[in-house]
Amino acid sequence: MTQTNLIRNFSIIAHIDHGKSTLADQFLLKTGAISQRDFRAQVLDGMDLERERGITIRMHPVTVYHEHAGQRYELNLIDTPGHVDFNYEVSRSLAACEGVILLVDAFQGVQAQTVANAFLAMEHNLTIVPVLNKIDLPIARPDAVIAEMEQALAIEPTGVLRASGKAGIGIEEVLAAIIERVPPPQGKADEPLRALVYNSHFDTYKGVVVYVRVMEGTLKKGERIKLMRGATEHEVSDVGQFRPAMTNCDELGPGQVGFFMAQLKNIQDVHIGDTVTDALHPATTALPGYKVPKAMVYSGLYPINNRDFEALREALAKLRLNDSSFTFLPENSEGLGFGFRCGFLGLLHREIIQQRLERDSELELVQTAPNTTYEILTRKGEILNIDSPQKVPDAGQIEEFREPIVRISFLLPSENIGDLMGLCSERFGVFIRTEYLSPTRAMLVYEMPLAEVIYDLYDKLKSVTHGYGTMDYEVLAYRPADLVRLDVLVAGKRVDALSTIVHRAQADRRGRSLVKKLRNEIDRHLFEVVLQAAIGSRIIARESIAPLKKNVTAKCYGGDISRKRKLWAKQAAGKKRMKQVGQVEIPQEAFLAVLESDEP
Repeated sequence: MTQTNLIRNFSIIAHIDHGKSTLADQFLLKTGAISQRDFRAQVLDGMDLERERGITIRMHPVTVYHEHAGQRYELNLIDTPGHVDFNYEVSRSLAACEGVILLVDAFQGVQAQTVANAFLAMEHNLTIVPVLNKIDLPIARPDAVIAEMEQALAIEPTGVLRASGKAGIGIEEVLAAIIERVPPPQGKADEPLRALVYNSHFDTYKGVVVYVRVMEGTLKKGERIKLMRGATEHEVSDVGQFRPAMTNCDELGPGQVGFFMAQLKNIQDVHIGDTVTDALHPATTALPGYKVPKAMVYSGLYPINNRDFEALREALAKLRLNDSSFTFLPENSEGLGFGFRCGFLGLLHREIIQQRLERDSELELVQTAPNTTYEILTRKGEILNIDSPQKVPDAGQIEEFREPIVRISFLLPSENIGDLMGLCSERFGVFIRTEYLSPTRAMLVYEMPLAEVIYDLYDKLKSVTHGYGTMDYEVLAYRPADLVRLDVLVAGKRVDALSTIVHRAQADRRGRSLVKKLRNEIDRHLFEVVLQAAIGSRIIARESIAPLKKNVTAKCYGGDISRKRKLWAKQAAGKKRMKQVGQVEIPQEAFLAVLESDEP
């Protein structure tokens, strides 16, 4: 067991693509945790999706040892994701640390999530070690970026380290700074055991693997432990650390980060943020733990083949094992059959979940349009939480319709401020403030409905700033708004999977746009298909898909017109009968059309 004064626990936090995983790879190489032969890019990113997209989705802990000033130090690094949708993973890893490396790209400079993650670290009272990465780039502008860090985050310029994760420059200095600046963990070995559960995953052969940071006491193999939240007791079968592979050891002392297994067969027994204590000599109080992540974007997931419903349920349950921020509940749709209502932290989270499902389970899925959660105050005084347009009651029962509002920070070049302000005003944005980080870069802060953010705001931001703008948001509260449910009727029947909640001022435009898109996506049938957009019983837009026609009089050359009339009448009767009994097939592309921007 390592002495606590020789342990350092830290995370690397940064904006997406600023080089967190590459710097972590260099730490493994410099400390001898991996050899040059085993070295590859993104060593800690084990998922195929992470390696393909070049992003970190799940945090990865690793323990390395480093010699400094004649002492051997144990460094516990938790690599974290940078994307806003995985902010929950970042907050979890920070709770297990005493310090952070704040990494900033020497060319891109301070970005939206650099600011958000830095404030998150300050809230946790963590020591910040600022590092300027990618200084070997020919286009690097280190002095200007350090000035931005001082302006935006009040970081002392003399304390900023310069490094390059790719070229291996300055890595020794960063390791030395971690040892010298980050305080050692507090906690005594003779106290009752208290360990924080910060993650878990399910292993087919070993059961549940629980990731812990020991705060006080010692966790030993063979010990009987108690999970304080569920008050369940288990015997520890294995204890170990990630070095970077899972390596068994006899015990974990105060300040150490590692894992344990206790023949837990059910993932529901383990709660993220729970406290592990000794069953025989339990601690009196649990650790603070975490706020439960709240899903902000909801979408329906339906198998194309209804026989795959149980297979989809199993696949979703497996995903839920190591992603506690993902939720799902069964639901039924008239148009799509049986499926699940799934909750996500954001649109990237939703996209990643869908890709993991399609890869791991090889299921063909239909996804409905994403929507946020709303609150409705009814005339009876009840407050309803609405996560699906189908749950919206009749307009006569609604006293007040409330939508989630977010505070959104944009970091962008100064010359694009006017374009972005125009974009935000179109989306009901309320201007809060502008801050200039340097003569060429500024931060704009707006308050805006979350529904306006999740559709295509990120794409539009990249468009107006030519790829240089970034954004970060946090949910503030639910506020009253003039909202309505926009329904789509196909051949007179409401297709609940195509319903959306929109602002009344936008309803006409959205309705017309939607039925036009559907007209292009739905194939022609043997009868006329009428598409309508409606608010309640009021039709606001209509399009029709002309029927397929067969020229039944092609073989009639001249002769009496009554022969042709009989054939036309017979054809019309057949089409009328077909319209009564025929089913309109709606392809998946029609559902995806709802997701696309309204503009051509």
